[in-house]
Amino acid sequence: MKKKTVRSGLVGAGFSASFHFEAIQKVYGTNVEVMGVYAKDADMARAYAEKRGIQAFESLDQLIENVDVVHVNTPPYAHEAVAVAALNADRHVICEKPLTGYFGDGSPDFHWSRADMHVALQEALASVERMIEAERRSQGRLMYAENWVYAPSIQKEREILEKTGGQILWIHGEEAHSGSHSVDYAYAARCGGGVLIGKGCHPLSAALYLKRVEGRVRNGQPIRPKAVTARGHAITKIPGFRDEGHIRCDYYDIEDFSMIHIVFEDDTIATVFASDIVLGGIHNWLEVCANNHRAVCNINPNTAMQTYNPREENFRDIYVLEKLGTKQGWANTSPDEDWFTGYPQEIEAFYRCAAYGEEIESEIHLAADTISTIYSAYLSSSRQGAEVPVKAYG
Repeated sequence: MKKKTVRSGLVGAGFSASFHFEAIQKVYGTNVEVMGVYAKDADMARAYAEKRGIQAFESLDQLIENVDVVHVNTPPYAHEAVAVAALNADRHVICEKPLTGYFGDGSPDFHWSRADMHVALQEALASVERMIEAERRSQGRLMYAENWVYAPSIQKEREILEKTGGQILWIHGEEAHSGSHSVDYAYAARCGGGVLIGKGCHPLSAALYLKRVEGRVRNGQPIRPKAVTARGHAITKIPGFRDEGHIRCDYYDIEDFSMIHIVFEDDTIATVFASDIVLGGIHNWLEVCANNHRAVCNINPNTAMQTYNPREENFRDIYVLEKLGTKQGWANTSPDEDWFTGYPQEIEAFYRCAAYGEEIESEIHLAADTISTIYSAYLSSSRQGAEVPVKAYG
């Protein structure tokens, strides 16, 4: 079969746009022609484009007009507007996580601690539903760029569930490190909250995904979340916190630690931790306790490779692991961090969908359930951990 050519464009020219572009270069199932980039910061867009030999578009509309697939790599507050504009033009959308959220009341002094979390939940769900409706009317698909779903260890667990018919009893997962490098991340009005949405969305989406797989195998229907309890804390803002310079602590109004407990429709459970107060690099893992097996999915770090380096300067030009802090001593050096994390696999799947109509594992309803669970969790946390029902989608 002759490979189809798909034209793509990126909206946003920051961190996620960089690894999206790198993943596009590894797509092999179809031919991808990157037409260009658009960003609100025109200078940033031009620099991004010049480095990669692509065009810097002058407007979002111009980019959409010239592509088949739009990558949404903006801060989360802009996700809905960009995605809906592309879907309205019948373009496919690859939208970074989190899908959308609540970004404040528009006041210049908005502060997350004063936000009404019931309002936040309702407005986040309204945004989700506008995006679902835009996809329903469109000839394009919205593809939820949650790389954890496509991480090799999570996909191996999918295979185990499909072939053994296992029942998941408890999922336990975490994403943690010493703090995001993003300026926008410090402000809830730009990112929809703090660590619960910014990091918790990853293990949460993977947990929701695996329960959907289990239900799909059993009776063709996903097993969805029905209730959540949660707590969140701003540990680096407590009066007694002592800053040693290793953990980011200049956040404006967000929480840096969260824990959530999810109850599914079948009364099984998941627990998810997310934090910005953990040293030693990225900690991304998911453990599945089923009635017929147990699986520990070590996404990052893992033991595919281990190195010992006696002198920091020896590894000056060698990438070891994201946010490791030091290259001296023993390290779980990742030979291909993007592959273990699922970035090229998700982009490959999305372009096969765009070119040939193949089904995808990470789609809009999974994204919607993630947002619904997260903002129900924020409401729970504001009520000191009281259980809150979760509205599920599809």
